[in-house]
Amino acid sequence: MRVLRPGFVRPFLTAGVSLGTLALAAPLAAQEAPAEPVAAEAEAERPSNEIIVTAQFREQRLQDTPIAITAVNSEMLTARSQTDISQITAQAPNVSLKPQGAAFGPSLAASIRGVGQADFNPALEPGVGLYVDDVYYATLTGAIFDLLDLERVEVLRGPQGTLAGKNSIGGAVKLYSQRPQGNNTGSVAAAYGSRNRIDLRASADFGLTDNLAVRIAGVAKKQEGYVDRLDFGCVNPPGSALNPAVGGVQPQTSGDCRVARDGEVNYQAGRIQLRYQPTNTIDINLTGDYSHSDNTNAAGVLLLSNNNSPNIRTDSPAVPLDNRFICGRYCNYASYFSPEGTFTGGIADGTPMVQTRGDGRTKLDNWGIAANIDIDLTDDLQFQSITSYRDYRLQFNNDDDLSPLSHSNGFGDLTYWGFTQELRLNGAMLDNTLNWTIGGFYLDQRSVYATFQDLRYVPVYPLQFQGNDPVNADTIAAFANASWEFIDDLTVNAGIRYTKEHKDYTFARRNRDGTVNPFLGALDGESGAYDGDRVDYRLNLQYRWSEALMTYAQVSTGFKGGGINPRPFNPAQVQSFGAETLTAYEVGFKSNLFDNSVRLNGAAFFSDYKDIQLSLNSCPQFGGPGPCALPANAGDAHIKGFELETTIDPFDSGLLIDASVSYLDFQYQEINPGAGGPTGVQLSMISPYTAEWKWAIGVQYEVDLGNSGSLTPRFDANYQSDTFSNAVNGPNNLIDGYTLANARLTWRNADEDLSVSLEVTNLFKEYYFLTNFDLTGAGGGIVTGQPGRPREWALSVRKNF
Repeated sequence: MRVLRPGFVRPFLTAGVSLGTLALAAPLAAQEAPAEPVAAEAEAERPSNEIIVTAQFREQRLQDTPIAITAVNSEMLTARSQTDISQITAQAPNVSLKPQGAAFGPSLAASIRGVGQADFNPALEPGVGLYVDDVYYATLTGAIFDLLDLERVEVLRGPQGTLAGKNSIGGAVKLYSQRPQGNNTGSVAAAYGSRNRIDLRASADFGLTDNLAVRIAGVAKKQEGYVDRLDFGCVNPPGSALNPAVGGVQPQTSGDCRVARDGEVNYQAGRIQLRYQPTNTIDINLTGDYSHSDNTNAAGVLLLSNNNSPNIRTDSPAVPLDNRFICGRYCNYASYFSPEGTFTGGIADGTPMVQTRGDGRTKLDNWGIAANIDIDLTDDLQFQSITSYRDYRLQFNNDDDLSPLSHSNGFGDLTYWGFTQELRLNGAMLDNTLNWTIGGFYLDQRSVYATFQDLRYVPVYPLQFQGNDPVNADTIAAFANASWEFIDDLTVNAGIRYTKEHKDYTFARRNRDGTVNPFLGALDGESGAYDGDRVDYRLNLQYRWSEALMTYAQVSTGFKGGGINPRPFNPAQVQSFGAETLTAYEVGFKSNLFDNSVRLNGAAFFSDYKDIQLSLNSCPQFGGPGPCALPANAGDAHIKGFELETTIDPFDSGLLIDASVSYLDFQYQEINPGAGGPTGVQLSMISPYTAEWKWAIGVQYEVDLGNSGSLTPRFDANYQSDTFSNAVNGPNNLIDGYTLANARLTWRNADEDLSVSLEVTNLFKEYYFLTNFDLTGAGGGIVTGQPGRPREWALSVRKNF
């Protein structure tokens, strides 16, 4: 039996394999497999372009695995000029991983097949499971992982509750690190590029004793931002058409009007791994990692401003407010400043408001330790233990309207720790025709979100309050999976999982001086709790028609746990919301055609999506009037679509083509009355960050230069259609579709231990938006967008030793 060993890998590619063969394996699955003692004869029999994955807890060829998987190895990540997790999904069908804007800190908006989560708040569950070396990462904050010293990335589409540690309803993204081999090898890489970009990467693998090996890897990245933060009073001196009088802002009288550059990169990370093999049946891998980032906020530009807040001056009759503070395509006037004053209007006229001022920076310190232990109890029985602890602290400040006088100024200090333990017992029976896994998973986590919010757009009463809200959450689960080839070439795969979850949330609503807030004070000390359990299953039937073709049909379920509204504005809004559930039906095929020169894989699916969790911007039924940001089970939907992926390697000619295309149709079937109405979710709308169409294509050609090495030009293009950033779709949160193109030229020496590359990303200067933050539905009257990076170039050098 060949079972999953997360701590060990064995290259299946031999030294004589061409670059084209290497790249053929890269975009579709892992090129390396769990290491076990294997006879040399068995290794020699394996085809050089065979692809190995471990999605069903055991080593299988990709083309034998009845799951929709996209996998990318480290070589292809480099060839595509990709350096963090958000970039890999340009080529992954029906997958969206977008870095969030400044309002949500350094977090990820993750969605697969129309199912996911965009809100970073730790009280809410991710819809896409994120894993590093089989360790579950429980929050969207800090999830924009750098692709540091990776072996591969795997993206699994559809519910993965019975196949992974956590109940991942939409799918899972799994990163696998290079593991210590004790072979005294390493690499150093450096890059310089646009806006003083400097990247440094290094790794070293060495043996301490015959059975103890260490691998160390590190990265440091710096780059100036690409959106200029300008002083409004400097650009528009007092008395000008746009600035007849702007209180609270001191104009810059000389020098550059730029005060900062948003979208800055300043990131350092390191990982150390210790691998111990006391015998050939025991493998122990210990890992420690640390990352630090301290940079200006995510790039943002103001797209709409139409709010008559009393703390934003509107005394310029010549220029309407909705145009005055819109700066341009790559600039803003954010000040992170709200002056001292008094509230006017509503039920609290004359209430004093304190001054708030921020620095517009984000700082994240993130560390963790993990232990992966594998023990072969017998030839056909293996025990695995995966243990981890994760801890981080995030400090950030957001100015939601990006104007000289902020009317939505926020300060966050989020601390988190989480502990996970997963146990698996893997076995094989009946001459390896029956493979099974039973296991258990436990997660215990705690976060405390300390925040000060200065929200001046609410017309009812002033919202200046300090929160310090702890969230406790735990999950315990048991699962079982089996694959039985009961007739030659016909295999049934089945899985079942039971999950029990608990969350509780306690609220603090105080003034800056610690006294109870007069308008939200009824929430101070209020608590809410959620408890739920669920049984999920998977049933899959696969048949191999020939060496060239395998087909499968599957039904599987998944869920995303419920919770407590983390942003109530009165005690009646301390509401729990239930789990959302998904039943997915899928058929697919995997094929190798034309003497293995063309690999073509495809899947079609239909998902019955129920009790969808969406945030309501209006909820007068719960203690109105006043603002609302209440997660609720808003309705049901049907989702259907298809995905195709191909890699074409014409008989070691040096030419390689990889491509993918996907289609997704999201249709609400029912809207709960509390979520609908004239200003709520409508049947014609779709879920956030769901693109109807995506496609990608990459082409490269290796030119053999003989003793001078090789030269490989590569071109990539990808497209996604329109999406919406809000559950309540509207023109203000529409993100137009876009096409991006990258190019790269790489020279390698004849020994293939030195390479020099020139890359250009966003080759055709596309102006597009990654995310959008629309507060018009909540009464904020503003819309901001996070533009993608403009065209950039970089020159990089890598040396292996």
